[in-house]
Amino acid sequence: MEKILQVKDLQVAFSTYGGEVQAVRGVSFDLHKGETLAIVGESGCGKSVTSQSIMRLIPEPPGRIVGGEILFNNMDLIKLKEPELRKIRGANISMIFQDPMTALNPTLTIGEQIMEGIMEHEKISRAEAKMAAVEMLQLVGIPSPEARLKQYPHQFSGGMRQRIVIAMALVCSPDVLIADEPTTALDVTIQAQILELFRDVQKKTGVSIILITHDLGVVAQVADRVAVMYAGKIVEIGSRREIFYRPQHPYTIGLLQSVPRLDIEKAELVPIPGTPPDLFSPPVGCAFAARCKYSMEVCERVYPVQSSLSNIHHVDCWLQDERAKKLVSTFVKI
Repeated sequence: MEKILQVKDLQVAFSTYGGEVQAVRGVSFDLHKGETLAIVGESGCGKSVTSQSIMRLIPEPPGRIVGGEILFNNMDLIKLKEPELRKIRGANISMIFQDPMTALNPTLTIGEQIMEGIMEHEKISRAEAKMAAVEMLQLVGIPSPEARLKQYPHQFSGGMRQRIVIAMALVCSPDVLIADEPTTALDVTIQAQILELFRDVQKKTGVSIILITHDLGVVAQVADRVAVMYAGKIVEIGSRREIFYRPQHPYTIGLLQSVPRLDIEKAELVPIPGTPPDLFSPPVGCAFAARCKYSMEVCERVYPVQSSLSNIHHVDCWLQDERAKKLVSTFVKI
Protein backbone atom coordinates (compact mmCIF):
# COMPACT_ATOMS: atom_id res chain seq x y z
CA MET A 1 0.00 0.00 0.00
CA GLU A 2 1.07 3.57 -0.67
CA LYS A 3 2.59 5.36 2.32
CA ILE A 4 1.10 8.79 2.81
CA LEU A 5 2.86 9.70 6.07
CA GLN A 6 6.06 8.39 7.66
CA VAL A 7 7.16 9.11 11.22
CA LYS A 8 10.77 8.11 11.86
CA ASP A 9 12.45 8.05 15.29
CA LEU A 10 10.36 10.97 16.62
CA GLN A 11 11.64 12.38 19.92
CA VAL A 12 9.80 15.09 21.88
CA ALA A 13 10.79 16.60 25.24
CA PHE A 14 9.31 19.19 27.62
CA SER A 15 11.34 21.47 29.87
CA THR A 16 9.89 21.83 33.38
CA TYR A 17 11.05 23.19 36.73
CA GLY A 18 11.74 19.60 37.75
CA GLY A 19 13.82 18.79 34.69
CA GLU A 20 13.27 17.56 31.13
CA VAL A 21 10.42 15.15 30.48
CA GLN A 22 11.16 12.77 27.59
CA ALA A 23 7.55 12.43 26.45
CA VAL A 24 8.17 10.68 23.08
CA ARG A 25 11.27 8.51 22.81
CA GLY A 26 11.90 7.31 19.26
CA VAL A 27 8.46 6.64 17.78
CA SER A 28 8.32 5.27 14.21
CA PHE A 29 5.33 4.27 12.10
CA ASP A 30 3.87 4.58 8.59
CA LEU A 31 0.35 5.60 7.62
CA HIS A 32 -1.00 4.10 4.40
CA LYS A 33 -3.46 5.70 2.02
CA GLY A 34 -7.09 5.10 3.01
CA GLU A 35 -6.35 3.24 6.27
CA THR A 36 -7.17 3.90 9.92
CA LEU A 37 -4.24 3.54 12.31
CA ALA A 38 -5.17 3.56 15.99
CA ILE A 39 -2.59 4.57 18.59
CA VAL A 40 -3.54 3.21 22.01
CA GLY A 41 -2.14 3.24 25.52
CA GLU A 42 -2.82 4.53 29.01
CA SER A 43 -2.82 8.24 29.89
CA GLY A 44 0.62 9.82 29.75
CA CYS A 45 2.14 7.35 27.30
CA GLY A 46 2.72 9.98 24.61
CA LYS A 47 -0.21 9.39 22.23
CA SER A 48 -1.46 12.98 22.04
CA VAL A 49 2.04 14.46 22.02
CA THR A 50 2.87 12.27 19.02
CA SER A 51 -0.25 13.37 17.13
CA GLN A 52 0.27 17.05 17.91
CA SER A 53 3.90 16.81 16.83
CA ILE A 54 2.77 15.71 13.36
CA MET A 55 0.84 18.99 13.05
CA ARG A 56 3.69 20.88 14.79
CA LEU A 57 1.26 22.04 17.47
CA ILE A 58 3.60 21.37 20.41
CA PRO A 59 4.04 24.70 22.27
CA GLU A 60 7.66 25.79 22.00
CA PRO A 61 8.70 26.38 24.75
CA PRO A 62 8.29 24.34 26.92
CA GLY A 63 8.08 21.54 24.33
CA ARG A 64 10.50 20.82 21.52
CA ILE A 65 11.01 18.15 18.90
CA VAL A 66 14.45 16.81 19.77
CA GLY A 67 14.94 14.57 16.74
CA GLY A 68 13.44 12.42 14.03
CA GLU A 69 11.56 12.98 10.78
CA ILE A 70 7.90 13.42 9.84
CA LEU A 71 7.66 12.88 6.09
CA PHE A 72 4.58 13.98 4.14
CA ASN A 73 4.72 14.17 0.34
CA ASN A 74 8.52 13.88 0.59
CA MET A 75 8.65 16.93 2.88
CA ASP A 76 10.02 16.77 6.41
CA LEU A 77 7.41 18.69 8.41
CA ILE A 78 9.89 19.21 11.24
CA LYS A 79 12.10 21.35 8.99
CA LEU A 80 9.32 23.56 7.57
CA LYS A 81 8.88 27.17 8.63
CA GLU A 82 5.61 28.34 10.16
CA PRO A 83 4.22 29.98 6.97
CA GLU A 84 4.77 26.71 5.08
CA LEU A 85 3.11 24.72 7.86
CA ARG A 86 0.01 26.94 7.76
CA LYS A 87 -0.52 25.91 4.14
CA ILE A 88 -0.51 22.23 5.14
CA ARG A 89 -2.57 22.42 8.34
CA GLY A 90 -6.23 22.05 7.48
CA ALA A 91 -5.60 21.68 3.76
CA ASN A 92 -3.51 18.48 3.75
CA ILE A 93 -3.50 17.35 7.39
CA SER A 94 -6.43 18.13 9.70
CA MET A 95 -7.08 17.42 13.36
CA ILE A 96 -10.14 16.72 15.48
CA PHE A 97 -9.73 17.43 19.19
CA GLN A 98 -11.31 15.71 22.17
CA ASP A 99 -13.83 18.32 23.32
CA PRO A 100 -15.93 19.80 20.49
CA MET A 101 -17.08 22.72 22.64
CA THR A 102 -13.56 24.04 23.16
CA ALA A 103 -12.74 23.44 19.47
CA LEU A 104 -15.54 25.78 18.36
CA ASN A 105 -15.67 29.56 18.74
CA PRO A 106 -18.87 30.38 20.68
CA THR A 107 -19.07 33.89 19.15
CA LEU A 108 -19.18 32.75 15.49
CA THR A 109 -21.83 30.82 13.60
CA ILE A 110 -20.84 27.34 12.55
CA GLY A 111 -21.15 28.48 8.93
CA GLU A 112 -18.46 31.13 9.47
CA GLN A 113 -16.19 28.60 11.16
CA ILE A 114 -16.51 25.96 8.43
CA MET A 115 -16.16 28.51 5.61
CA GLU A 116 -13.09 30.15 7.16
CA GLY A 117 -10.82 27.18 6.49
CA ILE A 118 -11.72 26.59 2.86
CA MET A 119 -11.61 30.33 2.02
CA GLU A 120 -8.12 30.53 3.55
CA HIS A 121 -6.66 27.54 1.72
CA GLU A 122 -8.48 27.50 -1.60
CA LYS A 123 -9.07 31.23 -2.22
CA ILE A 124 -12.66 30.76 -3.37
CA SER A 125 -15.61 33.14 -3.19
CA ARG A 126 -17.89 33.34 -0.17
CA ALA A 127 -20.79 31.85 -2.15
CA GLU A 128 -18.66 28.86 -3.18
CA ALA A 129 -17.45 28.42 0.40
CA LYS A 130 -21.05 28.42 1.62
CA MET A 131 -21.95 25.68 -0.87
CA ALA A 132 -18.98 23.63 0.32
CA ALA A 133 -20.05 24.12 3.97
CA VAL A 134 -23.57 22.92 3.18
CA GLU A 135 -22.20 19.84 1.42
CA MET A 136 -19.96 19.04 4.40
CA LEU A 137 -22.83 19.35 6.87
CA GLN A 138 -24.83 16.98 4.68
CA LEU A 139 -21.89 14.56 4.60
CA VAL A 140 -21.64 14.45 8.40
CA GLY A 141 -25.39 14.05 8.85
CA ILE A 142 -26.54 17.48 10.04
CA PRO A 143 -30.22 17.96 9.02
CA SER A 144 -31.38 21.21 7.32
CA PRO A 145 -27.77 22.29 6.68
CA GLU A 146 -28.53 25.68 5.08
CA ALA A 147 -30.55 26.82 8.09
CA ARG A 148 -28.03 25.36 10.53
CA LEU A 149 -25.17 27.39 9.03
CA LYS A 150 -26.59 30.49 10.76
CA GLN A 151 -26.66 28.91 14.22
CA TYR A 152 -24.10 29.06 17.04
CA PRO A 153 -22.33 26.15 18.76
CA HIS A 154 -24.47 26.37 21.91
CA GLN A 155 -27.55 25.59 19.80
CA PHE A 156 -26.27 22.07 19.06
CA SER A 157 -25.99 18.93 21.17
CA GLY A 158 -22.58 17.42 22.00
CA GLY A 159 -22.87 14.83 19.25
CA MET A 160 -23.90 17.45 16.69
CA ARG A 161 -20.99 19.69 17.72
CA GLN A 162 -18.58 16.83 17.15
CA ARG A 163 -20.07 16.31 13.68
CA ILE A 164 -19.50 20.02 12.98
CA VAL A 165 -15.85 19.72 14.10
CA ILE A 166 -15.46 16.77 11.72
CA ALA A 167 -17.01 18.86 8.92
CA MET A 168 -14.50 21.65 9.64
CA ALA A 169 -11.63 19.17 9.48
CA LEU A 170 -12.80 17.67 6.18
CA VAL A 171 -13.94 20.76 4.29
CA CYS A 172 -10.59 21.13 2.47
CA SER A 173 -10.46 17.40 1.57
CA PRO A 174 -7.28 16.62 3.58
CA ASP A 175 -5.15 13.55 2.89
CA VAL A 176 -4.69 12.81 6.61
CA LEU A 177 -7.15 13.25 9.48
CA ILE A 178 -5.86 13.02 13.06
CA ALA A 179 -8.61 12.32 15.61
CA ASP A 180 -7.44 12.80 19.21
CA GLU A 181 -9.89 11.02 21.53
CA PRO A 182 -12.84 12.15 19.36
CA THR A 183 -15.53 10.21 21.26
CA THR A 184 -14.36 10.46 24.89
CA ALA A 185 -16.69 13.36 25.77
CA LEU A 186 -19.74 11.64 24.23
CA ASP A 187 -22.18 9.09 25.61
CA VAL A 188 -22.18 5.53 24.28
CA THR A 189 -25.07 6.01 21.83
CA ILE A 190 -23.60 9.15 20.26
CA GLN A 191 -20.16 7.53 20.27
CA ALA A 192 -21.47 4.71 18.08
CA GLN A 193 -22.95 7.24 15.65
CA ILE A 194 -19.65 9.15 15.39
CA LEU A 195 -17.70 5.95 14.77
CA GLU A 196 -20.13 4.97 12.03
CA LEU A 197 -19.68 8.47 10.60
CA PHE A 198 -15.88 7.98 10.48
CA ARG A 199 -16.32 4.75 8.53
CA ASP A 200 -18.77 6.38 6.13
CA VAL A 201 -16.61 9.48 5.57
CA GLN A 202 -13.50 7.39 4.95
CA LYS A 203 -15.36 5.25 2.41
CA LYS A 204 -16.57 8.36 0.54
CA THR A 205 -13.40 10.48 0.70
CA GLY A 206 -10.53 7.98 1.03
CA VAL A 207 -8.96 10.01 3.84
CA SER A 208 -6.28 8.33 5.97
CA ILE A 209 -7.02 8.47 9.70
CA ILE A 210 -4.82 8.41 12.79
CA LEU A 211 -7.07 7.65 15.76
CA ILE A 212 -5.72 8.44 19.22
CA THR A 213 -7.61 6.63 21.98
CA HIS A 214 -7.39 4.60 25.16
CA ASP A 215 -10.71 2.84 24.40
CA LEU A 216 -10.05 -0.61 22.94
CA GLY A 217 -13.76 -0.95 22.09
CA VAL A 218 -13.43 2.00 19.71
CA VAL A 219 -10.27 0.46 18.22
CA ALA A 220 -12.04 -2.85 17.58
CA GLN A 221 -14.74 -1.09 15.56
CA VAL A 222 -12.75 1.18 13.25
CA ALA A 223 -9.01 0.43 13.15
CA ASP A 224 -7.17 -1.37 10.36
CA ARG A 225 -3.86 -1.37 12.26
CA VAL A 226 -3.04 -0.73 15.92
CA ALA A 227 0.07 0.77 17.52
CA VAL A 228 0.43 0.20 21.28
CA MET A 229 2.37 2.93 23.12
CA TYR A 230 3.98 2.75 26.53
CA ALA A 231 6.24 5.32 28.21
CA GLY A 232 6.85 7.26 25.01
CA LYS A 233 7.58 4.27 22.75
CA ILE A 234 5.55 2.04 20.41
CA VAL A 235 6.05 -1.42 21.94
CA GLU A 236 3.86 -3.36 19.49
CA ILE A 237 2.22 -2.63 16.15
CA GLY A 238 0.17 -4.85 13.87
CA SER A 239 -3.17 -5.43 12.24
CA ARG A 240 -6.27 -5.18 14.41
CA ARG A 241 -6.66 -8.97 14.32
CA GLU A 242 -3.03 -9.58 15.27
CA ILE A 243 -3.17 -7.19 18.22
CA PHE A 244 -6.51 -8.46 19.54
CA TYR A 245 -6.05 -12.18 18.93
CA ARG A 246 -2.27 -12.72 18.88
CA PRO A 247 -0.79 -10.05 21.18
CA GLN A 248 2.85 -10.64 22.01
CA HIS A 249 3.98 -7.81 24.29
CA PRO A 250 3.08 -8.28 27.97
CA TYR A 251 1.76 -4.70 28.09
CA THR A 252 -0.60 -5.32 25.17
CA ILE A 253 -1.83 -8.48 26.87
CA GLY A 254 -2.30 -6.53 30.10
CA LEU A 255 -4.40 -3.89 28.34
CA LEU A 256 -6.64 -6.53 26.79
CA GLN A 257 -7.07 -8.43 30.05
CA SER A 258 -8.15 -5.26 31.85
CA VAL A 259 -11.10 -4.69 29.48
CA PRO A 260 -14.56 -6.04 30.50
CA ARG A 261 -15.62 -9.05 28.40
CA LEU A 262 -19.33 -9.50 27.66
CA ASP A 263 -18.79 -12.73 25.69
CA ILE A 264 -17.39 -14.64 28.69
CA GLU A 265 -19.53 -15.41 31.73
CA LYS A 266 -17.98 -14.19 35.01
CA ALA A 267 -14.90 -12.93 33.17
CA GLU A 268 -12.30 -11.61 35.63
CA LEU A 269 -10.58 -8.29 35.06
CA VAL A 270 -6.83 -8.50 35.56
CA PRO A 271 -5.29 -5.12 36.48
CA ILE A 272 -1.74 -4.20 35.47
CA PRO A 273 0.29 -3.87 38.71
CA GLY A 274 2.52 -0.90 39.44
CA THR A 275 2.75 2.48 37.75
CA PRO A 276 4.42 3.82 34.57
CA PRO A 277 8.07 4.91 34.88
CA ASP A 278 9.28 8.44 35.56
CA LEU A 279 10.00 10.04 32.17
CA PHE A 280 12.33 12.60 33.75
CA SER A 281 14.85 9.75 33.76
CA PRO A 282 13.34 6.83 31.79
CA PRO A 283 14.78 3.31 32.13
CA VAL A 284 17.60 2.33 29.78
CA GLY A 285 15.98 -1.06 29.16
CA CYS A 286 12.33 -1.98 28.66
CA ALA A 287 10.16 0.58 30.45
CA PHE A 288 7.56 -2.07 31.25
CA ALA A 289 10.06 -4.41 32.98
CA ALA A 290 9.20 -3.24 36.51
CA ARG A 291 5.52 -4.18 35.97
CA CYS A 292 6.06 -7.33 33.92
CA LYS A 293 5.86 -10.77 35.56
CA TYR A 294 7.98 -12.20 32.73
CA SER A 295 10.79 -9.68 33.24
CA MET A 296 14.37 -10.95 32.97
CA GLU A 297 17.65 -9.32 33.92
CA VAL A 298 18.35 -8.28 30.32
CA CYS A 299 15.01 -6.42 30.18
CA GLU A 300 16.22 -3.87 32.70
CA ARG A 301 19.67 -3.43 31.18
CA VAL A 302 19.09 -3.29 27.40
CA TYR A 303 16.15 -2.10 25.32
CA PRO A 304 14.87 -5.08 23.25
CA VAL A 305 15.59 -5.45 19.55
CA GLN A 306 12.40 -5.23 17.48
CA SER A 307 11.07 -8.61 16.32
CA SER A 308 9.01 -8.96 13.14
CA LEU A 309 6.27 -11.57 13.44
CA SER A 310 4.74 -10.72 10.04
CA ASN A 311 5.10 -7.98 7.41
CA ILE A 312 3.11 -5.61 9.62
CA HIS A 313 3.30 -7.15 13.11
CA HIS A 314 6.33 -5.96 15.10
CA VAL A 315 7.06 -6.11 18.82
CA ASP A 316 9.80 -4.78 21.12
CA CYS A 317 10.21 -7.54 23.70
CA TRP A 318 13.05 -9.82 24.83
CA LEU A 319 10.54 -12.68 25.16
CA GLN A 320 10.69 -12.97 21.36
CA ASP A 321 14.37 -13.92 21.60
CA GLU A 322 15.10 -17.58 20.81
CA ARG A 323 16.50 -18.08 24.29
CA ALA A 324 13.16 -17.04 25.85
CA LYS A 325 10.80 -19.06 23.64
CA LYS A 326 9.67 -21.28 26.53
CA LEU A 327 8.23 -18.24 28.36
CA VAL A 328 5.99 -17.19 25.47
CA SER A 329 3.84 -20.31 25.85
CA THR A 330 2.86 -19.19 29.36
CA PHE A 331 0.94 -16.18 28.03
CA VAL A 332 -2.77 -16.22 28.79
CA LYS A 333 -4.80 -16.56 25.59
CA ILE A 334 -6.97 -13.55 24.84
